[in-house]
Amino acid sequence: MRLVVLGLALGVGCGGGSNKPVEKPSEQPKKVTRVPIEDDSETGDGQEDGVTFVKTKGSITREAIEAGLAPHAGGLADCYMSKVGKRRWLGGHVVLQWFIKGDGTVSSVRMIESNLGSWAIEQCMLDIAWSATFGKPNGGDVDFTLPFDFSAKGGSAVWDEDQALRAVGGQLAVLDDCDDFEFEPKPVKGKKAPKKKDVTADDKPARPEKAPSNVVMTLYVGPGGKLQSVGFASATTEVGQKWAACAEQAAQSWRLPDPRGQIAKLAIRYKAE
Repeated sequence: MRLVVLGLALGVGCGGGSNKPVEKPSEQPKKVTRVPIEDDSETGDGQEDGVTFVKTKGSITREAIEAGLAPHAGGLADCYMSKVGKRRWLGGHVVLQWFIKGDGTVSSVRMIESNLGSWAIEQCMLDIAWSATFGKPNGGDVDFTLPFDFSAKGGSAVWDEDQALRAVGGQLAVLDDCDDFEFEPKPVKGKKAPKKKDVTADDKPARPEKAPSNVVMTLYVGPGGKLQSVGFASATTEVGQKWAACAEQAAQSWRLPDPRGQIAKLAIRYKAE
């Protein structure tokens, strides 16, 4: 995995063998690397080290971003290394977006892009991203995005948009049941339902548990049309952990074409806006 935080290079090798990246399904959104940051120029826009700086309501220093993310670089890389296992074909491009309040707390983290295709890895990265702390921004709320790239050891056949639509077809509708997923804990017979924890000032912001929109699903299909792995990303909303777990389970029931001795990778959009 390669993680570049402005001027801070945090290089961690993920994968091995060939460094050639896995092809991306055509369904993936356009790459965005945007970091609101202090800028004394008149326009407030510029580029450095491949990162685009955009002036917004607030601003945050490069040092604050580096200091907030540097302690977590190893953990983000370990999300891939510890969970990829024998799935040598897992690889792809991920973009995380942080939303920081004016007091410096993280109010939201979104996985706005991912063609990695593994929710276990993606959720691990989100959990770590939420735990990062940053200095207090200047002038109000800010947001910034950073890219991550994971190189697969093995290849996979990439199905285009038409192939993906034919493969999944109307089966995508079963995900509608996850939109009505019961997120509150259900009482066990003979026991009282657990009480909600009182929120204190020291607690992290509550993670969302509602149905997301405009979700890009990346799937890997193996022999016999069996689903091997699935991941989720949304540029507009957060993907809740419980919704993703429900959607992942629902996708396991899909009947998919047999890629005939290969691992096939495809992307499909759910509830496009």
